[in-house]
Amino acid sequence: MLDDELAEIIRNLRQLGADDADIEAKRAEDRLPKSVRDTVSAFANTRGGVLILGLDEASGFRAGGVRDPAKMTADLAAVCADEMEPPLRPLIKTHRFEGVDLAVAEVPALDNRSRPCFAKRVGMAQGSYVRVGDGDRRLSGYEVHLMVANRGQPRDDEEVVSGTGLDDLDPELLTAFVARLQEQRPHAFADLARDDILRRVKILVGDHVTVAGLLALGRYPQHFFPQLMVSFVHYPTSDGSDIRTGDRFLDNRLLEGSIPVIVRDALAALRANMSRRATVRGAGRIDSWEYPELALREAVVNALVHRDYSPESRGTQVQIEMYPDRLVVRNPGGLYGPVTEETLGDEGVSSARNATLLRLLEDVPLPGTSRTVCENRGSGIRTMIMALRDASLSPPRFVDKISLFRVEFPNHALISDEVVGWIRGLGEYGLTDSQCLGLAMSKVGDVLDNQSYRGATGVDSRRATAELGDLVARGLLQQTGSRRWARYELVPSARADLPPSSRRDRRHEVLDVLGAEELTRAELAVRLDMPDKTVSRWLRILREEGMVQLTGGSTRSRNVRYRRTGKAMLGE
Repeated sequence: MLDDELAEIIRNLRQLGADDADIEAKRAEDRLPKSVRDTVSAFANTRGGVLILGLDEASGFRAGGVRDPAKMTADLAAVCADEMEPPLRPLIKTHRFEGVDLAVAEVPALDNRSRPCFAKRVGMAQGSYVRVGDGDRRLSGYEVHLMVANRGQPRDDEEVVSGTGLDDLDPELLTAFVARLQEQRPHAFADLARDDILRRVKILVGDHVTVAGLLALGRYPQHFFPQLMVSFVHYPTSDGSDIRTGDRFLDNRLLEGSIPVIVRDALAALRANMSRRATVRGAGRIDSWEYPELALREAVVNALVHRDYSPESRGTQVQIEMYPDRLVVRNPGGLYGPVTEETLGDEGVSSARNATLLRLLEDVPLPGTSRTVCENRGSGIRTMIMALRDASLSPPRFVDKISLFRVEFPNHALISDEVVGWIRGLGEYGLTDSQCLGLAMSKVGDVLDNQSYRGATGVDSRRATAELGDLVARGLLQQTGSRRWARYELVPSARADLPPSSRRDRRHEVLDVLGAEELTRAELAVRLDMPDKTVSRWLRILREEGMVQLTGGSTRSRNVRYRRTGKAMLGE
């Protein structure tokens, strides 16, 4: 890490007023803090991070420094190498900052095959941590179990269920499944007897049915696993029960059977509890459900197919909760494999905790249809996002907490008549469709960053950065932090629905500051107390109008200077 990168990190910490998920600052004048072991474990078990010793969060991230930086860095390296399992090898350096020495360690994330990282002196159960927000949290026993299980390919769905046999499978689903295999993949199944087919695909082991076989084709899997079902609750208020009326819920259902049956019945329950809404489409409007059924189906299927089926979680249901302002689908077991919250929906990034179950469900039809439960492996999240985008709804929100995964659909149309009118009233021309969508998200209170903007709009990272920067330059969004800490929200004037005239034309200010001088863009930004992107935009406009010119070099150069021409603005 370079000194200027560290300075930027500390500047962002001071601006935010707290650590974040990737940065931890600790006061450490004379000795290594005891909590260092927790923090390096948490970083290694999450996505890595930066540990800064000698920076005091309690006093606004004052740089107190470390008195003996050589000893401090050696002690930290020894803790990581000798006291952690597996050993860690962070990059540790001393940086001079504001007249003191800071010890800085860049702790890499471990891959799934090596997690959890823990302090050896207290053991895996007590010494394993994860990063949550700006703090370190000890992993529960179940979370430790999941991390260990995720080192390889889980096989819980292939477990044989004692006391089961062919009579426990639904004959109609079974017949359709076998026929599809023989038709679609004759080279592997056409010449096999039915029972041999079932053994080849791991529905049967010997004469007994596997967990995957019961879940995919079972008559009533809940006879063996009572809690492997879905609970659906429709609450009357955004907080749940209505205290004033005493209504605990508007609808409450337990959905049982095989996964194909549960998916069918869950969608029926959702349809019965959804309202219709009018959605703006181009110059017209159409009536549609509150949530697109395609997105709902993918959310329910993902929860059932990718949940944890280990014995430790078989007492936990998949839960669907409907509120007036949102719909939540929750399942036990977080994301598995290389998939992270940041890469959800990215093309080519997928993993399957229950590989055998998923493979079966690609050939099991939903009851009453010709559509299979899982149609396109690896595309479920992307399909969900696109369905919501096509319906002009807010993008889903994903939360991964190792022991659970949650997807939440906000219940509001982004591009409504009101929002369309508001965007038009901003008086800005040349906005892209994705910028309009980003502004609509900000309008309903979302704080944007590069990741959320990409997820909602489908643009790549470079375009997201450019379009968000343009919205800052136009004076519509304000940016806090920079680089990966950059966050964007509406400026007060835009949020308050003020007319375009209330956002100042900055040309006079730029010209007045230039006067007879030649200034760089950075110098102008300081004198005007204006974001660099905004200064750049107005300089471009003034150059196009012939009132400002370069004195040499290229606009890409940080040292290029600008000066006024002899042309004057009307009214000067």
